[in-house]
Amino acid sequence: MIGPVDVLVRGNRIASIGAEARAGAGAPTRVIEGHGRHLLVPGLINAHFHSPANHLKGSLPSLPLELFMLFESPADAALTPSPREAYLRTMLAALEMLRTGTTTVQDDAFIMPHPTPEIIDAVMQAYADCGIRASVALDQPELADVEKLPFLDELAAAGGEDLAPLRAPAPLDREGLLEMYDYLLATWHQAEGGRLTAAVSISAPQRASVEYFEALDALSRAHRIPLFAHMLETKVQRALSREGERFGGRSLVQYTSDLGLLSDRLNVIHAVWVDDHDLELIAQAGSVIAHNPVSNLRLGSGVAPFRRMKDFGITVALGIDEAICDDSANLWGVVKTAGLIHNVSGLDSDDWPTAAEVLDSLWHGGASALLQDHQLGAIREGYLADLALLDLHTLPFTPLNDVRGQLVYCESGSSIRLTMVDGRVVFEHGRITMVDETALLDEARELFARKQPVIAAARVAAGGVRPLYQSIVRRAANADLGMNRWIGIA
Repeated sequence: MIGPVDVLVRGNRIASIGAEARAGAGAPTRVIEGHGRHLLVPGLINAHFHSPANHLKGSLPSLPLELFMLFESPADAALTPSPREAYLRTMLAALEMLRTGTTTVQDDAFIMPHPTPEIIDAVMQAYADCGIRASVALDQPELADVEKLPFLDELAAAGGEDLAPLRAPAPLDREGLLEMYDYLLATWHQAEGGRLTAAVSISAPQRASVEYFEALDALSRAHRIPLFAHMLETKVQRALSREGERFGGRSLVQYTSDLGLLSDRLNVIHAVWVDDHDLELIAQAGSVIAHNPVSNLRLGSGVAPFRRMKDFGITVALGIDEAICDDSANLWGVVKTAGLIHNVSGLDSDDWPTAAEVLDSLWHGGASALLQDHQLGAIREGYLADLALLDLHTLPFTPLNDVRGQLVYCESGSSIRLTMVDGRVVFEHGRITMVDETALLDEARELFARKQPVIAAARVAAGGVRPLYQSIVRRAANADLGMNRWIGIA
């Protein structure tokens, strides 16, 4: 922590830091004065996000993930988005992120019923227009629902349930999904001067065949881009590891490792119901864990073992997950929750996360998840100029006691005065600079108000299988899996 100091941005990079920076600026140069009362930090990095639910925040009660997903993204053709709808819903969260200092997002976009070039273009164009840095993957299940959940056959037999709808194939097969990745990579990877990039996503090991997993890993390796994989988010998924025939009693982490697909390019998302052997494998592979504590609370998934992750030397990043299970796209809530929730782990207080550790996860962890820690996540000469300026003459920082502690526990995004991405100011003086925010919000309100009856009808229809899914969740909850990630249980 240094200051007061000058930082010179030339083009999209930090050119110099220190007293000589101003002297080397030359003319014409725009000077943003700090007046000794502002703090310049690296732009926040949202390491895990799903943009297609941006318009649904606050619309569902808290439910376990397996039930939540029934109503969040029902398989209903009536919900197929238009390109403009996809553009607007992507923009909704991007605007909130920029306003609160987030400069980079990893969007694991599940596009229902399946991605098309037109919808991919709409999502990417929204990110292009608003000025944020985005890495985007297509989070699509490749296998039928019946292969993703434990206990189904037994429960269906006992209750006379018809599993035929759950055996239906995914809306787009492997070849079709790979064609969409070819389009995404050819059209948008490294677009906007490298500000927009592609990533790949299997969604989760239980949702993808080995062949599809291997094909996406090959794309990840060839282009040196992240591969996203949700792993052991819930107790149901831990139970599946034991019950699912193809896993042979192995955890999803062990299964992935045995396939040779656990790598330093892999983002292991959530990792709540992991054990020490899982963490050892993740550490050996050099994978990054994307920690989403607010989402894990909203869905009752549990509390991830943050200290054990750090004990194994694993790099941890922070993510919102999605607007419908964080109910905002403001990363500061995740930062504060990460700094607090692990205090009820039962560990000695010396093992609780420090503010410095949380901020390291926010910046270095996020940059590592993107495979860009050589140029993002820090204010250093030569790094990309993704920056956020906070006013210290605000309530969160008055009086100024400990800047790290106040960033983690006090700041809510209200102190952000300027956000810069790739050397360009994208938020300043209380307004987004790249697009007409007011017009976009007006249009979004009107469009999604018209969509409400369709969403409501789709959710009613999806409720037909709720009893079966509820039985799966309850059976897993009562199973002795040799670990516990829930709190408050006698």
